[in-house]
Amino acid sequence: MKTSAQRSPYAWRTVDIVVAAVLGVAIGVVFWFWGMLWQATEPLFIFFPPAQAVIYGIWLLPGVLGMLVLRKPGAGILTSVAAATVSALLGTHWGMIVLVAGFLQGLLPELVFLAGRYRSWGMAASVLAAAAAALAPIGMDLTMSYADWPVSFMAAYAVFVAVSSVLIAGVGGRLLTTALARAGALTPFPSARG
Repeated sequence: MKTSAQRSPYAWRTVDIVVAAVLGVAIGVVFWFWGMLWQATEPLFIFFPPAQAVIYGIWLLPGVLGMLVLRKPGAGILTSVAAATVSALLGTHWGMIVLVAGFLQGLLPELVFLAGRYRSWGMAASVLAAAAAALAPIGMDLTMSYADWPVSFMAAYAVFVAVSSVLIAGVGGRLLTTALARAGALTPFPSARG
């Protein structure tokens, strides 16, 4: 039997699963409120609907944050799917498609951290992971929800989603991880050391 000193740094512990679930649930509740905010702000963007994507980045946070906090393969997917599940259970006008979105928005940041062999956790990796996460809604939304938009609207939407994701999920996720580490909330995790 392996001791904790011999265990792979990528092996999941009970505390890892619990924290991923708690992060997912907490962000899922935020998603529910954010969905209401999205609907409430639609009239503000009637002049140029793609601009509403400036607030999109919050939906891309869990995949990046889960990876930054837990630093284990699968953390981004688990956290993002948990958040999407809570959002779906609380009720969303997007229906169950949010589960597919949650999976993709967790998988794409995972691939960035995998490409770095799970060794790079700084701001640059976080921003790249967030940019990758943005590809999911850009692809899904522009084919499923906004396929009738002119190309100029589609291009603007893609830029707004990407910028929002980089700022909120990438920069925000990295800063939030650092703040949690400094507060001592991440003591059981490698992220506590920076």
